[in-house]
Amino acid sequence: MKELYDEGLHYAILSHRWGKEEVGYEEMIGLMGMEAAERENVWRHERYQKIIKSCNQAKQDGYRCLWIDTCCIDKRSSAELSEAINSMYQWYQNAQVCYAYLNDVQELDFPFEQDEEKFRTSNSWPEWFMRGWTLQELIAPREVEFFNKDWVFIGNKRSRADVLEKITRIPREVLTDGLDAKPLCVAQIMSWAAHRKTTRVEDRAYSLMGLFGVNMPMVYGEGKKAFRRLQLEIIRESSDHSIFSW
Repeated sequence: MKELYDEGLHYAILSHRWGKEEVGYEEMIGLMGMEAAERENVWRHERYQKIIKSCNQAKQDGYRCLWIDTCCIDKRSSAELSEAINSMYQWYQNAQVCYAYLNDVQELDFPFEQDEEKFRTSNSWPEWFMRGWTLQELIAPREVEFFNKDWVFIGNKRSRADVLEKITRIPREVLTDGLDAKPLCVAQIMSWAAHRKTTRVEDRAYSLMGLFGVNMPMVYGEGKKAFRRLQLEIIRESSDHSIFSW
């Protein structure tokens, strides 16, 4: 297995909405010890298709490595999990391309308008745009390519910058050129995450660390204290008083 810190490593990375039965690190390691025929049989299961299709896309694009958070982090190790979460923004930023998988989009084109009937639980837009972690996964990479449920390419963040700005309220310049493209205050960046959701309350804070360039240890179980710790870390790094509006 390759380390994402390896100099000269060219890799693709996946951004997706986690499902109920994701394939984890331990299960992937177990596959490596199986006979080829048994492994091929396992690969046919529906829960593996997201991994297989994203790997196929990466191979088609000429990449030998693809990083997927669900199966590339050993969550049994608190040290590895903490390192991964603190490094996540950098890993997405360093990727040559990020594949954003919109599992609830069936059409062959990017959704340009809100559709309450199709996306009832996510403010009338695909659910990917309402999740906490996908905020940094949209901003950090240089290239983001969007795929629908069947892995059909439906646009990238440069060609879809106008509608992405409408959905996320992130300025077009930031979408195309990153956080350094224009002056931004803390409150403005915070506002992009205001209506996003995370499964764990702590992740509302942890998913924002990279956007503010701060690091802190993971303490799952601390609840809303995580956000207060994030604010303190930002204050240590910045004199921007707009943070007090949050």
